[in-house]
Amino acid sequence: MSRWLKLSAAALLAGWGIAATPAPSPETIYKAFGAKASKPFATISYGADPLQVADLRIPSGRGPFPVAIVIHGGCWRNDYDTRAGIAGVADALGKRGFATWNIEYRRIGDPGGGWPGTFQDVAAAEDKLAEIAERYKLVLSRVILVGHSAGAHLAMWAASRSRLPAPWNAVKVRPVAVAAIDGPAALAPFVGIDAQVCGQPVIASLMGGLPADKPAAYALASPAEHLPLGLRQLLVIGEFRPFMQPYVAGAKAAGDPVAELAPPNANHFDIVTPSTANGAAVIDFIAREAIPGKR
Repeated sequence: MSRWLKLSAAALLAGWGIAATPAPSPETIYKAFGAKASKPFATISYGADPLQVADLRIPSGRGPFPVAIVIHGGCWRNDYDTRAGIAGVADALGKRGFATWNIEYRRIGDPGGGWPGTFQDVAAAEDKLAEIAERYKLVLSRVILVGHSAGAHLAMWAASRSRLPAPWNAVKVRPVAVAAIDGPAALAPFVGIDAQVCGQPVIASLMGGLPADKPAAYALASPAEHLPLGLRQLLVIGEFRPFMQPYVAGAKAAGDPVAELAPPNANHFDIVTPSTANGAAVIDFIAREAIPGKR
């Protein structure tokens, strides 16, 4: 439809007293796409809390399968996003041959959420793969981490565990790559900006205090402090560019192999909506770059 026709249609609707329906937001489109995802092959507990579960999806074929651990975002809060939102990304990776392990975890607002509970959950979910790998034909030498927004931070943190002191470094699974989609790698620089991005301050709530109060915890929780991570990093840059660019430079300087993708005119949610051009490009990027030689 031409621009003139669109304007004429809008004018007619207004003249007839008919309100034009506002276009759905990118976040709404993202969640609607996730709601259409296939049913998980299994939902498996990795702990006693009802939130300590993950959805396992198995691609077609006889296996064995590489695995993508998928971590949703949502400002580390329990009222923003869940694994249901990012299920569309898990589904799309499944169509590219990955088994996917889409994890839920305790967040701000959940009993036990925040530091260290949120991080303990991510570590436990990651390690659970070692227990179920044989049964579901999962290849532990071909595991990648994929996270969006706050989940990108947690994915990079999970990738850094082998660099941390005990007990965090008691890893049972060693990923070969991490795909961080538009999220921060350090928490302290996000203090102050978090209120604008998330609608309220979240980092102090996540960590139980400000950086000056808990410097050791902030250091442990920030993957940017633990470079090189020693694995391939795929960094997708959207609206969080000011927070990601310093990390990109730091990771490269530390010697980690880094691949970047900055989709054109990206917003924070179209890059995790595989039905959009930018979302499809992100899935292609991960499938192509995460495990060299994978077809």
